[in-house]
Amino acid sequence: MKHSTFDDYWKKFSPKEHYQDITVPTLNISGWYDIFVPSTLNNYMGMKKNGGSEIARKNSYLIMGPWSHLNFTGKINEFDFGPEASENAFDLLGIKLAWYDHWLKNKPKANIFEKPVKIFVMGENKWRNEDDWPLPNTNYISYFFHSEGNANIKNGLLSITKPENESSDQFIYDPMNPVPTIGGQVILPGDGAIGPRDQTKVEQREDVLVYETEILQNDITVIGPLIAKLFISSDCKDTDFTVKLTDVDEKNVSKLLSDGILRVRYRNSLEKTELMEPGKIYEIKVNVAATANTFLKGHKIRVSVSSSNFPRFNRNSNSGGDIMFEHSSTYQKANNVVFHDKQHPSCIILPVIEK
Repeated sequence: MKHSTFDDYWKKFSPKEHYQDITVPTLNISGWYDIFVPSTLNNYMGMKKNGGSEIARKNSYLIMGPWSHLNFTGKINEFDFGPEASENAFDLLGIKLAWYDHWLKNKPKANIFEKPVKIFVMGENKWRNEDDWPLPNTNYISYFFHSEGNANIKNGLLSITKPENESSDQFIYDPMNPVPTIGGQVILPGDGAIGPRDQTKVEQREDVLVYETEILQNDITVIGPLIAKLFISSDCKDTDFTVKLTDVDEKNVSKLLSDGILRVRYRNSLEKTELMEPGKIYEIKVNVAATANTFLKGHKIRVSVSSSNFPRFNRNSNSGGDIMFEHSSTYQKANNVVFHDKQHPSCIILPVIEK
């Protein structure tokens, strides 16, 4: 709590600062609804690039399933990812044993390790074997925000067409009434608090902006890291912006795929803070982690933007003070704005995989 920037205190514990000290092969295993999604993906890439030996760099492997933290059943709450999803069908224990048998007992490398990346694609509910992460054939496509300036009341549009002259969207973020966490890549008490929960209820709040595509006429497969590029302003010195990506089915169930947040004071670096000038427009990038999902024909791609997701993320007081030690008496409401016009084309960048 005393170290609110990425200083030497954190660096001595951070894996990304020490890849060069790791000289053994690494097998990275996680799930799309595990809190460690970004870390697992970064460790795979970091070891492949900066591992401390040639054998380490050439033998970084990655497995990502439709799992949450310590739940490998392939079923999370009301969502069932099919017969290939469970650890038994996938034989996760057998894979781990094969890994150790090869590297510690010199047994032949199992077929499962012919390619370094094995990922489960939700929606179509199938495994894919790939040569790398992110996938080499990724097509990064910007889906731009559109609305009549009221995306917190009437859902705006998400499309590949760039915006022209459009009114901005704004909302009041009150840290005393934050958007509640419903599912996601979290570790919270109770199985119902995690994973791909329906976001429809929170999307109806007036402090949540919603943008969605038209009904899809074809399947769209999205596999890879997710980045939202937003043009924003606030009447406060500091605030947060959150982004969620959901898959909306024919029954209008808005299944959460991934989410992220940026505390704007860290927009340029985690190593130093830079407060905002109230009213000034800033371009920010929100890391929305990653996913592997096929949006099926008849579904919609939806993105929601707000400034809180509590208790998954600590509330921002908006005051610009030391958040960890502030009392609620210093909390203040923020009037936050998201711009989407020709000069400020806010969007989410989706990693689309062509079949």
